[in-house]
Amino acid sequence: MAKLPGAIQGARIVGEQYAKAQRQKNPEGRMPLFDHLRELRNRVVKSALALVAGMIVGFVFFSPVWHFIEKPLCEAYIRGHTGCNTLGTNQLVLNGPLDAFYLRVKVALIVGIILSSPVWLYQVWSFIAPGLYAREKRWGHMFIGIAVPLFLAGNALAYLSLGRSMHYLLGLTPGGVSNLIQVDLYMSFVMTMMLMFGLAFELPLLIVMLNLAGILTHERFRKWRRVMIFATFLIAGIANPSPDPITMLILGGACAALVELAELIVWRHDRRKARLNPDPYAGLADDELSSIDLNGLDDGLDDGLDDRPDSRLN
Repeated sequence: MAKLPGAIQGARIVGEQYAKAQRQKNPEGRMPLFDHLRELRNRVVKSALALVAGMIVGFVFFSPVWHFIEKPLCEAYIRGHTGCNTLGTNQLVLNGPLDAFYLRVKVALIVGIILSSPVWLYQVWSFIAPGLYAREKRWGHMFIGIAVPLFLAGNALAYLSLGRSMHYLLGLTPGGVSNLIQVDLYMSFVMTMMLMFGLAFELPLLIVMLNLAGILTHERFRKWRRVMIFATFLIAGIANPSPDPITMLILGGACAALVELAELIVWRHDRRKARLNPDPYAGLADDELSSIDLNGLDDGLDDGLDDRPDSRLN
């Protein structure tokens, strides 16, 4: 009986040879519809398994994670009070017998989404990659290496903005009205805010990937720069679940700064591309004469006609 490591190595070699044969048989990576659906199913299953593994970690470390999540609310200074134990100020309450269980599930879901982000982002890229050219597929490692830190940075900014959002929103409570915040609603607010901030931070990566694919040039970006900056703040306003204008400006300003950085990367890439592959028609007006020697071209055509066998009709 073969040893387990040897069997695994043999299976890996056979799998690589099979994949290589399939690529040689179908170099363009074309698949029928049902194969696309099967591929999508496999990617979704892998992402779901990674999410479940992350949620298990969230269940195990529920207590420290929960105290970390409620900290922005408990430290918010509202009507002269702080802390989550002041009745009627910013106290979290559970309304049903199943709410405690749902709370643990939502906390585990937040942990699972963050911990499994490298996996499901890679699965998204792997599903798109077969439709790309070979040189474009090499961008996969760059996509994952940048997408994951950007998503985590968006989550971090969302967490840092939670305390300010709570201070602003709960500070609008009129006198004589108590704030008994449902845990379920607070967790939904936190999850939406962290997810939207993380996805909004992927906007500059999308701009760079469109430039690498040849769809968005720096010239076009510069022409529509003001519109894109306005669209960035508009997207930030839509993505932000809180009507707090300060939080909206924080997200919009961070995204605008990242878009400016993306513009610098696009400019350097287009400049390098123009230096390595200069355009012979760059700088020419539409009505400017071409530098091609047409007389020499006509002489060559005449010589070719003279060399033809006589095909005149009798």
